[in-house]
Amino acid sequence: MRGSQIVVSAVVFRDPQGRVLTVRKSGTDKFMFPGGKWEPGESAIDAAVREVGEELAIEVQASDLTLIGTFTSDAANEPDHTVTATVFEHAYVPVGDPAAEIAELRWTGLADDDADLAPLLAHHVFPALQHEKS
Repeated sequence: MRGSQIVVSAVVFRDPQGRVLTVRKSGTDKFMFPGGKWEPGESAIDAAVREVGEELAIEVQASDLTLIGTFTSDAANEPDHTVTATVFEHAYVPVGDPAAEIAELRWTGLADDDADLAPLLAHHVFPALQHEKS
């Protein structure tokens, strides 16, 4: 890993079947969790709440988020960059149409083919979530 580091927050939503919500941002081909970059002075949890509101038009409360962990990987859509993500989980909520820069929503099984998942999800967060379930 090399180049600049991108710091983000992300949120895991699981549906009743145990699948997780992934999103694909406009102009990209990799799916990731809802979330995004921190704004100046923002905490990880504040960024998670704001980004979910912007991308999914869902209002979540910081008190309803549970920290899963912090993970670092190659960035999916920015060559020569790494991404460090603070990942939270929130209880299932119905999700409507995507908002902001989100082009597509998809509920993804943890064991599904990871060919179009961001490296952070495929190599770090999905394995952590699978380990958590066992």
